[in-house]
Formats: sequence, structure tokens, C-alpha cells
Amino acid sequence: MKVFLFSACFLWFNLVGYGQNKFYIRADKNKITIQAGIIQKVLSIDQFSVKTENISINNNIISDPESNELSLSFHYAIPNKAPEGITDTLNNKISQLAQKENATDILKVSEANSEVVQNISWIKACDLQADHWTNVFDHVNYVLSEPASGIKRLNLRVRAIEKAQLANVTINIFYEIYQGHSAIRKWIEISNNSPKWLKVDNLNLDNTVISDKYRNITELTPSERGATSSIISFGTADHSAGVIIGSEVPSALRFINNHGKTGYAPKLFEWVIGPAEKFVSEPVFIYAYSGNSIQTASATSSSLDRTVEGIYKKFLYTVVGLKKTSLQTFVPQWCSWSNFGPYISHENVCQMADIASKAGFKCMLLDAGWAQSESPGAWATSSTVPDKNKFPYFSQTASYITEKGMKLGLWISCYRNPKLAADFKSIENGFSIPLVKRDGGLAMSFASQWRHYYANDISFLHDKYGVSYFKQDLTNIKFGDVAKGHESRTQKESLLRGLRSLLATMDEINHASPAVLMDITHEIYWGTPGVPCDLAALKHVYAYHIPPNDYSGVGNPGQRYNINWNYRSDSLKAKLIEGCFNARKELYKHRGLPLQSIEYYGAATLNYKGSLTPHIQQRQVCSWLMGVPSVFSGDLASLTEENIRTYRECFDLLENLNAKYSIYENFQFSGVPVPTDTDWHWWGKLNEKGEGAVVVLRGSKGANSRKINIPWVLPEKTYKLRLCFDKTDKGLYKGKDLINGALSLALSAYNQEIIEISEN
Repeated sequence: MKVFLFSACFLWFNLVGYGQNKFYIRADKNKITIQAGIIQKVLSIDQFSVKTENISINNNIISDPESNELSLSFHYAIPNKAPEGITDTLNNKISQLAQKENATDILKVSEANSEVVQNISWIKACDLQADHWTNVFDHVNYVLSEPASGIKRLNLRVRAIEKAQLANVTINIFYEIYQGHSAIRKWIEISNNSPKWLKVDNLNLDNTVISDKYRNITELTPSERGATSSIISFGTADHSAGVIIGSEVPSALRFINNHGKTGYAPKLFEWVIGPAEKFVSEPVFIYAYSGNSIQTASATSSSLDRTVEGIYKKFLYTVVGLKKTSLQTFVPQWCSWSNFGPYISHENVCQMADIASKAGFKCMLLDAGWAQSESPGAWATSSTVPDKNKFPYFSQTASYITEKGMKLGLWISCYRNPKLAADFKSIENGFSIPLVKRDGGLAMSFASQWRHYYANDISFLHDKYGVSYFKQDLTNIKFGDVAKGHESRTQKESLLRGLRSLLATMDEINHASPAVLMDITHEIYWGTPGVPCDLAALKHVYAYHIPPNDYSGVGNPGQRYNINWNYRSDSLKAKLIEGCFNARKELYKHRGLPLQSIEYYGAATLNYKGSLTPHIQQRQVCSWLMGVPSVFSGDLASLTEENIRTYRECFDLLENLNAKYSIYENFQFSGVPVPTDTDWHWWGKLNEKGEGAVVVLRGSKGANSRKINIPWVLPEKTYKLRLCFDKTDKGLYKGKDLINGALSLALSAYNQEIIEISEN
């Protein structure tokens, strides 16, 4: 097999490509050309329409002719007035019951009435497509601007015919390009200066149709549990050229279809626009890549993969605006949920804190059950006041944890018990209608003034107890909220409003308490289990807890460790190994996002009759190190001194590597095997100098030794290699030799190694 040198020079050409320095938006009569590096989009406009003539990469057209640029439907209200919220809670109730199925959390849901009746009807005014809206819009204007250095913007402003049903309605279509990135970002704004109450639905932000040759799809975040992937590549069969299509629409409200069309999910989206109001959409974007596919010593390195792990990630931070923070003080994290559930107390938390600090954990999360509730089973819907029966002096519990050198985290939900929670005394109408009931509590509404109370309450808990991490949980937004006095005008509109308000609340908390790290779970973001992580969430929070919750190897997750359990240790051992692979699979599915922000629950810290061996502990640490080492959960009292020492050594190792090379911020996967638990698999955690760590795992089979190619180092440099677990030096290697597989490594089945790479 012929192996080609994967050099820094080639990588540079792959990312730069032909015409990368071209960066302009030009108008010539009725044609507008947007050139952003290697991607070009040509629009044609006239008095009545806007069309996409073509999209090309390096002069190769990748779109079907005259793709439609935008489509939507308008409706008007009869009678012409604002929709009124409802107060009927008797006939509008939704009940939830938490259950477990297939070793993860699920919900049993019953609805008394799924359709809310309001005071108006909606009559369709028109269906519009930007390529032929002659009977509604008759004026298309454009404005070119530079809103900031290195940014160019095109605004296509479309106005309605004076005597049409949509007179005094304006649509602005915005396009932006960014110096150094082959990307075009797009969003729309609809303004209503008419006296009519209007509703918009069936909104497709971009109806581009990718041509057949480039319609080979690679999802870079999962499509799961009712949500379309937020990042999808459309490219050639060998992934040498194409575009990454991204949507910043949150959760299940977005869609990207298999032809490249992007917009809002029709079954879940609508928006009411009253007189003098406007609707601004979330942006969508296309990011181009082009370059050769290279056969390495172990796999194929594609242009797509190299782009995703490189310059595209910079685009996410600098342009899209994903939040970036240093996580080393919060990970590894130990969570109290497995084996404790809601039955935590001061005594067992202090016991866990003693062991967790000794083992090297940096953050201790008290999951559900720490707060006041009516009964042990009503932990999910309580308050934010500590339970005095479990924690007589919660300040002492909090201090015990922080004085051990760990951050304190708390679980918190959007449900409150009317009898216990101070929210109900302060806010007259903060709960959602339809009522969403769970164990005696009610779902509160982020589309009401309650969200400001919630944000201030988070800051209060931070100030009073030193809490610096919050895990936000439980499903409510997907059921809608059209309570009178709340911001949502229809139940369907409330879905996007609720998600937007949840994310805006995260910004409010960050502004008031920047030292606090907010974590959104898949449950609060849509369902139980909920949706995968997406671009929209990571613009507002530093961490996202992805589905499903995984109890592999933890024994009975609802009980504390008991030596008399009726389990076989070898069975639990196999489950622990399976949990490690589950983590790698789920993290890898999200590789289009920064993996340092992805939390997967969880690495089981439970040893039943020798089930948790030091080698499995190392495998846990390696598997979660595809991103960062969180979350660990399980009864720490089951650990042996060897277990505690092994965790400590592993965590100290990662802390040292991250301090030297910022390994948590990086993830390279191009040109090496994809995740497997039968053969060998490895990935990089290297900085721009090629220094850091390479994580190698062997599965159940495969050869006893393997050549490990490391495509991400610099070929002209000389590197020193050290095996961190084996504690041996491997000597000096030229970068070009590491690229071509000069390093050979021996591992037994289900073993692993972390290779430290430093410049000599």
C-alpha cells in the first residue's frame, strides 16, 4: 500500500485552497457575487424575486440551478387582535412520571388536552418563495456594508406591494462573510409595520439544493430523539470537497434535509408578529472545504476531517460565538446520582468528599435530592432551599467540600412545589399553562418573568454557598406555554420562545456571576432522554450533558454499594468496559463541536468484588479524554486504596498534560481508525506545535502490536515521546516519521496508553 506524507504544507494547502484570499461581495446590475475564500455564491435579483444562480467551490458548481433562496407562509388573525393567553388549568394538564428503560431515563407522559383553544383564528394569506413573489413583493433593494473589520455584509431588503395583503411588511435577508474563512452565514428579519396581526410558519431559511455529486452526507452531530443534526457535511464520495451546513436554530426546532435545505421544523415552529414587531431568525451557514484524500499508514485522511478538526473549530468560536472557558478547575467531576439518587445526606456527602478529594476529583456535584421536598419521591419538583432533614447546616456541607479543594456543584430543575418554593410567593403567575405536573410540582416558564427570579436565585446560591457549577435538568419546554400574561402568543410559538428564553437566562446568569459554570442537560433542552448537543446551546453555556444517561457497570443505580448484591463481578466488569466504549461513540458523534463542552454520564466509580480494575479505570480516563474527564458517578465507598491511588495518578497526569499543552481544548481524528472496541483506535490531543497527548486503546481483538501513525505533528520538528502509563521513554522521532507510522506500540486486549509528545 502506498502511503503519502501528510505534511503541514499539504494541510495548509487543503485549508487555503485555490482562491482562499478572495474575499468580497460585488453587485453588477441584477447580479450579486459573494466570494468567501474558495466558496462563491451568485444571486440574481430583479424587482420581483431573489434567486440563487449557483454555489461553487474552486469554480466547481455544487448546487442545482436556481435554487430557491427563501420560503415561508403568512397568516392573518381573525379578528385582528393579539392572541390571548389562557388561564384554564383544569382542562389543560400534562402529567409526567419518571421511569427507567434500557438502562437510561425515560418519561411516561399523559395529557388531558393536547390542543389549546384561543380567541382568534388564523387565515392563510399566502405561501411565498423568493424566486417568484410577484403578487406580494415588488421592490428588492440591496445594501453592502462592513459592520466590523474582516466582516462584509449584504442586506437584501424586500418590501411588499402597497395594496397587497402584506402592505408595509418588509423582509431583510442578511449574508455575512468573514476574512480567513470560506463561509457564508445567513439569517432573515421580518418587520411588520402594518396594522395587522400576522403569523409566520413553514419558514425555510435557505432552500439551496446541493447537486447529486456532493450529496454524500456526514453528520457531525447526531440526529436523535426528534432533532435533526445541527452540523451536516454534504460532499463528494471521498469527502475531498463539499460544504459543512450548520444551523444555529435550537433543539428540535431546526431541520436540515438531505438535499441541503435549512430552516425550522414545520410541525414545531410558528411566530406571531404584531404591529410594529419583528422576527429575527437564527443564522444558518455553509462552510466550504477542498483538498486531497490521503492514505495514511492506518486510514484515509479526508479534507472534511482535517477542516473540522482545524480552522472550522476556530470559526465556531470567533464567528458563531461558542463560549470558551478553561475547564481544568471543574474536571474531573464526581456526581452523587448513581447509587444515591435523592437519598443523599450530609453524612454520606462528607464521606464521598473525603474519598473524592483523595482520588483527585476537582468538582463534586450534588445531584437531585439536596433540596427541600414534600417527600423522598418528590425530589424533582422541590425548591432551591436545602433539605434540613438531610442537611441540617448546608453551609457546613458546602464548606466541607470546598475546603477539600473541590468546586461545589448543584443540580437544579425548572419545577417548583407550590407549597415549598419561594418562587410562588414572589411571582403570581410563573408556571406554564398547560400545567406540566410532576410529583406534586409544576413546571415553571422561561417565557415569563420567573426566569429573572431563576437567574437571581442561581447567583444567590453562588454567593451564599460558594456553588460554582449548576446542572439544569428536567423536561418542560417541549409541552409549550400559553399562560395569560406570558410572552408566548400561541402554544406552538412558545416552543421557540421557551428555548430562546432558556438560553437568554444563561447569558443573564453569566453577566451577574461570570465565575459560575452553567450546564444544560438534554432533558431541559427538550425531552427525557432529550436531544444531542448543538451549536445554539454552546453559544450560551460552557457544558452540555448529552443523552442517554448510562449506568453501565454501576450495579444497582438506586442503591448504595452492598457487598451482598447478587451480581457477578465479571459481568459488571464487561459492563464497565462497555460504558467506556459508549462514551467514545457518543463523543465522536459530536465531533463537529468542541468536545471539551460535551458531558457524557457516566464513568462508574463502583468496585464490586474486583469489577473495577486499575486497567478499567485507565480506560475510563482515556475514553472520556476524547473530550474532558467528566462525569464520574458511583458509590466511592466501594473503592479500594488501589482504586483511589489509580484515579489520583490518572487525574494528576491529565492535569499536568493540560497545564503544559492545553490537551482539553484539542481533538484530532483525521487519518486514523474510527472508534472501535474490537481493534485499535487512537486520537490526538495536540496543540498547534504538535505537542500534547495521543490516546491509544486496543479492543478485544487486533494484533498484539500496532504501528501508530500521528498525522498531526509538524514534519520538520523533532519530538520526544513518553508512555505515561508504562512510564517509559520511547526516544526521539522526526515529525515526518511519526506521520508515517514509525512508532510501534504493544498492548494486550482491552488495554490503553497515553503518549506524551513534546518538542525536543
